[in-house]
Amino acid sequence: MQGSANLIVMMKAARAAGRSLVKDFREVENLQVSSKGAGDFVSRADIAAEQIVRDALMEARPNYGWLGEESEPVEGKDPTRRWIVDPLDGTTNFLHGLPHWAVSIALEHKGELVAGVVYDPAKDEMFVAEKGQGAWLNDTRMRVSDRSHMIEAIFATGLPFAGRAELPETLQDLARLLPKCAGVRRFGAAALDLVYVAAGRYDGYWERSLNEWDMAAGVLIAREAGALVQGIENHSDPMVEKDILTANGSIFETFSRVIRG
Repeated sequence: MQGSANLIVMMKAARAAGRSLVKDFREVENLQVSSKGAGDFVSRADIAAEQIVRDALMEARPNYGWLGEESEPVEGKDPTRRWIVDPLDGTTNFLHGLPHWAVSIALEHKGELVAGVVYDPAKDEMFVAEKGQGAWLNDTRMRVSDRSHMIEAIFATGLPFAGRAELPETLQDLARLLPKCAGVRRFGAAALDLVYVAAGRYDGYWERSLNEWDMAAGVLIAREAGALVQGIENHSDPMVEKDILTANGSIFETFSRVIRG
């Protein structure tokens, strides 16, 4: 696709970070890992990838603000524009040698998501979107699935780990949903869950207690591919609520009723 200058910068940054991560992924057993809390790890590879993305983006657009997982936020000289970055979504997968993780980069303008890139280096899949321009996987236009029957649909979620508070709610969600659908997947990377909805690989996705960088790029890409995207509790902006529910338009109402109970 022919993207804007900003999108081209984002894609180049994602590929550069991806190359660095792939090198470290091949030597994952040698990575020095420190704990940020129960079940939540950060690695040298993660921090290095964020620095690569940050250097590329801030060199190209030095006045923009910054929100990244591994560094302090920065308010730019241009207060209307901000990068939102997760340099390694799926860190636990990465550290266990599972090839399912991604670089996620979004651009926000006046509080609205306007461009998004999710790059999966292990599979060389680049998911991109700009507001009003549709969503793309490499050079192919993406659309959500057209399944309209729950019993044929596959959904994705994130399962809380290490005693997180949202576990009881998620177990209740699963108890209501599993008897009504073709399956639920837990692959461990929110950004990829969202773009898989965009690509029609999943019919829907929900998860609680996310951060902005987990979902910013994926939210825009899913919307541009035709998905409906809301917060779970208040039916509003997931970037504000920090939880998310999304599906194709045919199945969204039924799916949302099941999850919301």
